[in-house]
Amino acid sequence: MKKLVRVSMSYMIIGLLFGVYYRELTKWFDFSGKTQLSTLHTHTLVLGMFFFLIVLLLEKNFHITAHKWYKRFYITYNIGLGITLLLMLIHGTMTVMGIESSAAISGIAGLGHIIMTIGLGFFFAILFGSVEEHA
Repeated sequence: MKKLVRVSMSYMIIGLLFGVYYRELTKWFDFSGKTQLSTLHTHTLVLGMFFFLIVLLLEKNFHITAHKWYKRFYITYNIGLGITLLLMLIHGTMTVMGIESSAAISGIAGLGHIIMTIGLGFFFAILFGSVEEHA
């Protein structure tokens, strides 16, 4: 359970740093348009910090970390979320700096979403199995 608290706290710190980065970078470049940096802070807090706080509560009630697929979920979801957040950071920074983005950035971000979705598939399989065991 401490691992879940640590990962949740890590995403909180990263999310807050992303918020500061967005504010300072847009001030530095006097940028007032739309950028993915404006949603990066929220994505990190919701999909990282809050999500793993919910996983922590589910662990407390249903012992989901004992499920055979838990490690697959944990690794897959974090890799997918990490790729997604990194590409949002890169794309948003390029937008603020006035650099045109390439299709490769969108493609890799899409892969991050796909990997995260696979992780969520594992998560719900674990959840269904654990709820049935404890019903």
